[in-house]
Amino acid sequence: MLGVLVNTVAVILGSTVGLLFKKAIPQKISGGVMIALALCTLYIGVDGMLNGANVLLVIAAMVFGAVVGFLLNIDGGIEALGRLVERRFPNSESGAVARGFVTASLLFCVGAMTVVGSLNAGISGDNTLLFTKSLLDLCSSAMLAASLGVGVLFSAAFVLVFQGMLVLLAQVLQPLLTDGAIGAMTCVGSLMIVALGLNLLGATKVKVSNYLPALVFAPLLWWLFSLPVFGGFFG
Repeated sequence: MLGVLVNTVAVILGSTVGLLFKKAIPQKISGGVMIALALCTLYIGVDGMLNGANVLLVIAAMVFGAVVGFLLNIDGGIEALGRLVERRFPNSESGAVARGFVTASLLFCVGAMTVVGSLNAGISGDNTLLFTKSLLDLCSSAMLAASLGVGVLFSAAFVLVFQGMLVLLAQVLQPLLTDGAIGAMTCVGSLMIVALGLNLLGATKVKVSNYLPALVFAPLLWWLFSLPVFGGFFG
């Protein structure tokens, strides 16, 4: 768990630095930085979408994920928590905490580096990849927090829980999280990151949180349809 703890601390430190500098940044500059981050978020999402996952699998995962997510109203739950936090930060823009939390959580936890690094840490005790990711997240969290606010700081909790779960369940998850399954999960997550980028630009108001269950359906569907009974449809 050392790599996960280091990654969590890196997000906390980076977010804290970003929040401290946020007060000294003029509104004009912070607005420009926000657009820059939105464009970079779109780039990250599009790059991940080109991972090459089976299109039918991605569609199925997104549809099933949306059904579950909207039934559970995940977005509403996160918004409610965000409002509770905002009461302690009266200067926060309405919905800013939830937006910062969801954006940072997805950016920090979607991708092969997160999954492979956590599996390596859980199976062999090799934290090298997570240490590398921690350095990247340290810099990213500082920039995100300076633009998106305190919600980015709270994403450290998601990093701890999500990556910690992968490390603790590494032995069980290793057969399921093959290269193909990780690619499918990355592709699905990247679609959500594209939606986040569009939201940050103000072009859309997609309730991205409600699609989070798709991250679970993607590897499950890959594993299921790769079984011999289905003729190894996905691999």
